[in-house]
Amino acid sequence: MGSASAFHLARRGCKVLGIDRFHPPHALGSSHGESRIIREAYFEHPLYVPLVQRAYQLWSELERQSRQQLFLQTSGLMIGPEDSTVVRGAKTSAETHGLSHEILSAEEVTRRFSAIQPKEGMIAICEPRAGVLFPERCIEAHLAAALAHGATFRFNETVTKWENQNGEVEVRTTNGTYRAKQLVISSGSWIRELVSNTPTVVERQALVWFEPKMPALFAPGQCPIYLCEYETGRYFYGFPNLGNGVKVARHHEGANVDPNTASREVNAEEIRSVHEVIEPFLPTLSAKAMNAVACLYTNMPDENFLIDWLPGVPEVLVCSPCSGHGFKFSSVVGEIVADLLTKHKSNFDLSPFKFR
Repeated sequence: MGSASAFHLARRGCKVLGIDRFHPPHALGSSHGESRIIREAYFEHPLYVPLVQRAYQLWSELERQSRQQLFLQTSGLMIGPEDSTVVRGAKTSAETHGLSHEILSAEEVTRRFSAIQPKEGMIAICEPRAGVLFPERCIEAHLAAALAHGATFRFNETVTKWENQNGEVEVRTTNGTYRAKQLVISSGSWIRELVSNTPTVVERQALVWFEPKMPALFAPGQCPIYLCEYETGRYFYGFPNLGNGVKVARHHEGANVDPNTASREVNAEEIRSVHEVIEPFLPTLSAKAMNAVACLYTNMPDENFLIDWLPGVPEVLVCSPCSGHGFKFSSVVGEIVADLLTKHKSNFDLSPFKFR
């Protein structure tokens, strides 16, 4: 969200300084791991659909500007029992917004996509526009475009304190002090170090790349992205093989952690437990892990985003606790941030994303 915001603000002629305690893209937060799903029939709520549709447009523009591939269209499956949250939600979003989609039985899913074998009685919403974003490339492209429009960045520099006074904001870091008319705080898992009253919890997730027994079944073009509600309220998601194994992970269910001390190593028991969940649905994946990394979700209590002016501080916009499903939206969130800072309004309904 920070790199996208910097780009959209700089493109409008704003004087922009971005500060990061690390050097993005990095593997310490929520924006790494080779791939991120983007999907249009958004099961969480139909309100997200116009946002993701604008995000698609902006990713396409950024691809052309950066002259590199940022998105791979694969189609996507939202799988579960007919009355599951995933299926009902995706169907509602598709019908509300008139999205192209099909409803497939478990047998039809396996006939079309041999790698994926839903349980008897499950169905899937199949949407053609879904696919994969490459997060590290996306961040690099936003940063490069922001620099090209005059933005300045300070990396490996930690913000230690900020305060507002006389209609401005002063930001102190390990290297210096900066002043500006407005401040955007998009610090992800470190949000509570800068805004102590945010009701967020940081959750650690294990991402695992398993070796396919039959690689052709998981090739892009043969295998879509997929999200499965395998038990009520319990989910896993996965990708085609992009060359380094088949990446899968559970959605939520991780332990709450401190981002400064969380282990970035994924142990053998974590790998085993992920494979145990997916094996009935993806039987041609071996138990051998080719890679595994940890990712941090920063969750709001309602699992929506937080994009709102800090109460009582009109110079500060808080943005980016994204509850584990936000990366795909970062292009449009950057545009929203620029609209809020320059126009004090957005074209989108942001009411679910406010401080409560």
